Amino acid sequence: MRASDEERYTEYVTVRLPALRRIAYLLCGDSHRADDIVQNAITKLYVHWRKAQAADNLDAYVRAIVVRAFLTEQRTGWFSRTRVVDEPPDIPVRGPDIETSQVLHTALRRVPPRQRAVLVLRFLYDMPVEAVAHALKCSAGTVKSQTSLGLATLRKHLGDMNLLAER
Repeated sequence: MRASDEERYTEYVTVRLPALRRIAYLLCGDSHRADDIVQNAITKLYVHWRKAQAADNLDAYVRAIVVRAFLTEQRTGWFSRTRVVDEPPDIPVRGPDIETSQVLHTALRRVPPRQRAVLVLRFLYDMPVEAVAHALKCSAGTVKSQTSLGLATLRKHLGDMNLLAER
């Protein structure tokens, strides 16, 4: 890679790294795995930097790489080698209602990975159906059905959590 390309790549990744970590964390629910996903994604981005620079929307292109890295990790089984700890890591949560945010993140982690990816892209990143379909390399109909299934699963888990909280 030419020095000028490498400099642009470094600048881009430096600025976007927090946003990339945020989407990876929302997808996997673990800060260490999020770092691994982002590392895989930015490595792929480095390899394909010339092609990426030519994309109409570089942020969407890179976001798609992160989502695909997450989905690939889910298929390969790395996620099954988790570490058991006494307490969950202390993760700062922004916003006025920390408890609701934590409940939502917990419920979101229980949604299957593909549905979770669709929900994160559609509702947290406010992407239209067609853009999500392009990012995930599937049809708009698949995105719509995964959205419906994902929301139903999320509602079920949120309902289960509310029942537990009432006890």
